[in-house]
This record gives sequence, C-alpha cells and structure tokens, in this order.
Amino acid sequence: MPVKIVMVCLGNICRSPLAEGILRSKLPSAGFTVDSAGTGNWHIGKKPDDRSIAVAKKNGLEISNQRGQQFTTAFFDAFDYIFVMDQSNFDDVIKIAQTPEHKQKVQLLLNEIFPGENVDVPDPFYGLANGFDLVYQMLDQACEALSIRLQQTHPH
Repeated sequence: MPVKIVMVCLGNICRSPLAEGILRSKLPSAGFTVDSAGTGNWHIGKKPDDRSIAVAKKNGLEISNQRGQQFTTAFFDAFDYIFVMDQSNFDDVIKIAQTPEHKQKVQLLLNEIFPGENVDVPDPFYGLANGFDLVYQMLDQACEALSIRLQQTHPH
C-alpha cells in the first residue's frame, strides 16, 4: 500500500498544486502518492493558476494536468498525511475532523523546516510578481525535508 499525502490550501490553484508537484518529484512513485485539494469550492475541476504552472515549468515540473478538488471529510480516511499551507487552512480542516486520529494527520507544511513555529506559506494570488517564485522556494525546501522524513519513516 502506498503512503498517501495530500497538500491543502484555500483554492487548490496556487500553493497546493505546486506542493503536490514538488513533493511528487522528490518521492519514489512506487511507495507514495501525492495529491492536493482546497478548503474552498471555487476552483473544482480547474487547472492550477497560470503563474503556478509557469513557476513549476521554470523549475522543470509539469503541473498543468492537475485539477482542483475540494477537501472533504472523506480525505481523512483516504490519506495518511494532510499538509496545510497556513493557519487558516489548518483551522478549516481541523473544524471538519471527526476523530482525534483525523486531527493528528493535519500538519502545517512549513513546520518541516521551521519545527513548531507554525509559519504560513503566503498566498501569492494577490501578491507581488515574484511571489510565486518565493512560494516555490519555500515549498521546495519544505518538500525536500518532508521527502527525506517520509522515506526514512516508510522505507520501501
């Protein structure tokens, strides 16, 4: 059984598709599956933001085939790890968790590189032109640390 990881942000078009693509590129596909979702429902079925697609492509990743989906309670049982991009996403996901086991699966992604600091991945949607590059670099660092931890925890 592969280890299943889901990346979660608000709309599932900027941060979580990048995190999905980055982490997938760092893990062996035989032992792991990586997905993403949004807490909101505005972008269900839509491809990631063009700026996320562009920054991924610039870094050698193709994410344009991803499609937005909304995080639901079913995700708690479907995934082993749930990584959220910021405190607001964390609160939204925890709110619909139904058991203590569900809540234990939810973690802030940047705690991988800033343990216990609960640092947010900023939402680049309305931000500066270089916001997507900065977010990519943060996600890349966090996903690198996460991929090492996951492969040590779940050797295949």
